Amino acid sequence: MNPIKQELLYKLDTRSATLAVLGLGYVGLPLAAVFAEAGFKVIGVDPVSEKVDMVNRGESYVLDVPSETVARLVKAGRLSATTDFAACRGVDAVSICVPTPLRKTGDPDLSFIISATEGLAPYVHPGMVVVLESSTYPGTTREMVLPRLTVKSGLKAGQEIFIAFSPERVDPGRTDWTTKNTPKVIGGITEDCSDVAAAWYAQALDTVVRVSSTEVAEMAKLLENTFRMINLGLVNELAIMCDRLGVDVWEVIDAAATKPFGFMKFTPGPGIGGHCIPIDPLYLSWKMKALNYNARFIELASEINTNMPRFAVSKVQDALNERGKAVKGSRILILGVAYKPDIDDMRESPALDVIHLLQQKGALVQYHDPYVPRFDHEGIAMESVADLMAEVRAADAVVIVTNHKRYDYSAILEAAALVVDTRNALGAAGKHNPKVTRL
Repeated sequence: MNPIKQELLYKLDTRSATLAVLGLGYVGLPLAAVFAEAGFKVIGVDPVSEKVDMVNRGESYVLDVPSETVARLVKAGRLSATTDFAACRGVDAVSICVPTPLRKTGDPDLSFIISATEGLAPYVHPGMVVVLESSTYPGTTREMVLPRLTVKSGLKAGQEIFIAFSPERVDPGRTDWTTKNTPKVIGGITEDCSDVAAAWYAQALDTVVRVSSTEVAEMAKLLENTFRMINLGLVNELAIMCDRLGVDVWEVIDAAATKPFGFMKFTPGPGIGGHCIPIDPLYLSWKMKALNYNARFIELASEINTNMPRFAVSKVQDALNERGKAVKGSRILILGVAYKPDIDDMRESPALDVIHLLQQKGALVQYHDPYVPRFDHEGIAMESVADLMAEVRAADAVVIVTNHKRYDYSAILEAAALVVDTRNALGAAGKHNPKVTRL
């Protein structure tokens, strides 16, 4: 066996290797904690000094990682953070967990991957393994990461440095499937790269699934999220069709879900959000355009999902109109601005579009979210109302955008003059209630 590979595998197997995680967000911090819990010394690198300071104080800013865990790992000397890439000089393994957003033009913004790899490049050395976890289009690891880490250094992938892709599968707020027990797909630039990366991740994660290349691993991630995006687009369009037909979409979905095979339940809403589903499929669509192919399913689903906030606002407008009120000048309370229940993550949240559209129509909009005390997004700066029930009573319409479990929906329904329920949060209580309009 290649002696460089052999020595690195020994360090990983004995947990004497030092690790670095580039990017300490919703993906990076949980991953760093899992590796540190497994006995590795982990250094987190992030350009945001506030995050670095919080980690070093033993505090967490990610709901999935308790501050008690961070404090214990910091105290034990197994977790630390810095803004300086020079900390990577002596590390043996690096995981890159940086954002990959879309630009306003709809094309991929890979600037964070470029910045991370260029920051790491001066410190790569023989006997290092680097794994990219950021969601991206097939070919990114080979075309972008590989040359940045090997051309100037002169290191050969699979012989002196080992490079792989392993898509993150974080679903914020879940306790059943976590970073540790969610199967981890890994594909290397070479077979030896896959060997080393798989051996490393197997030290901390329950299941590692090897595939033949970085491109397969990259494409697998996009398939997962394209599947969800398209099915959400289908059920969102179903909601629009049922509205035209005067049929209860929620009853239709529940009836279909009784079939024990051949059907998977998805539910409609005011749009889709999060760091993956609204964005990742468009990476694939963009890549295919470069190859003169139009990803029609992706484009259509994106169009439907993007227009759902407008459909939700139209339901608010119609409900107010039936009560002799205009949207302009109406006092509207939005319940929930996180993109999904019981978390504080607002990335790509449809609530932002709903708020903006209502404000454009002249509504006096406020919001409440127990997980998001305030936010500032593209010119919209707001704070969660202090007294929820007082505002529910004062509002002309209460719009349930995110169905947090912490809300007392029966009390809200009793106190509100009008509720527009975009998530079926009220269930049977809202089905035939004249105060309720459902999506």
